[in-house]
Amino acid sequence: MEKADCVVVGAGAVGLAIARTMAAAGREVLVLEQETRIGEHTSSRNSEVIHAGLHYKAGSIRQALFPQARELLYAYCKDHAVPHRRLGKLVVARTDEEAPRLRQHMEYARAAGVDDVRWLDLVEARDLEPNLSCKAAYLSPSSGIVDSHALMLAYQVELESHGGAVALRTPVVSASVVANGVRLRTGGAEPMDLLCKTLINAAGHGAPELARRTSGYDERHAPRNYYRRGVYFSVGGKPPFSRLVYPIHGSGGLDIHAVIDMAGQVRFGPDAQWIDGVDYTVDPARAERFYPSVRSFWPGLPDGALQPAYAGIRPSISGPGEPSRDFIIQGPADHGVVGLVHLFGIESPGLTASLGIGRHVRDMLGG
Repeated sequence: MEKADCVVVGAGAVGLAIARTMAAAGREVLVLEQETRIGEHTSSRNSEVIHAGLHYKAGSIRQALFPQARELLYAYCKDHAVPHRRLGKLVVARTDEEAPRLRQHMEYARAAGVDDVRWLDLVEARDLEPNLSCKAAYLSPSSGIVDSHALMLAYQVELESHGGAVALRTPVVSASVVANGVRLRTGGAEPMDLLCKTLINAAGHGAPELARRTSGYDERHAPRNYYRRGVYFSVGGKPPFSRLVYPIHGSGGLDIHAVIDMAGQVRFGPDAQWIDGVDYTVDPARAERFYPSVRSFWPGLPDGALQPAYAGIRPSISGPGEPSRDFIIQGPADHGVVGLVHLFGIESPGLTASLGIGRHVRDMLGG
């Protein structure tokens, strides 16, 4: 039987960030990934936004990670030459009825420690984004974008520089808690039995299932997982915006928004559709749902301009009609198994918070 010190399951942004953090702390780390490349799912199918931490519930893990997690990521990108831009975000009210909620949204962000947000009058908003139509807006200058694949590659390189490794095409078939650690059985072309002292389950969509298949772990601690697909549509020609634009609902939530990639091209999304499994199909007909929403803040969107871009699926642990649940990061104090950590529901802002999550897991395990 092979032996390992610390095994991380899942080579997405969060799994790799945890792995490089544990390796930098002196642990011998092996990352197991069932796909042929790193970051094949959630980490490479999102908006690539660096979130400022504007609207996370008080007392939640999400809020506790910000705004420090954002600054950790910006510093990391600068130090490791990861392409990124701190371009700013406009959060906007499209109607008079939405304006009070927008003001509350901004004040909540300030109370959470995001102290650089600034209310804009309509003249200032239009000066920043001439194509924007809104009734009120505030600016979050610390919001930005990042090349998610370059970031994951940087995490992998750093992991390997500390002696760690990533094993691709290596699914975890089973896990069982034993007296001296956790025993894993892997599949793929070269199956193996592996005994590790520490197991960190960062398998994204597959994390709840892996937890339930871990003998010696009480599966009642594992939440149900749901699949919430969001699609994005792109628009050609001259980009209508130079900053991120997020419209707010009257209820305080966020609507379909405008995001920008590192090439400066604008995409709109995501919408939300509950599905039964992993399916990245983008139905061109869904664009019809986008036109009225996008035109509510960009009236100049031409007919037929929206083209299918891509789809992403959030690894949700909240189902249809349920309130959004916080990240769940379970350690030995939660389930009683020494050396075992499960991460559930790490969706937005998981990419931004990846380094912060890495530190959190390291500290949970005692450094």
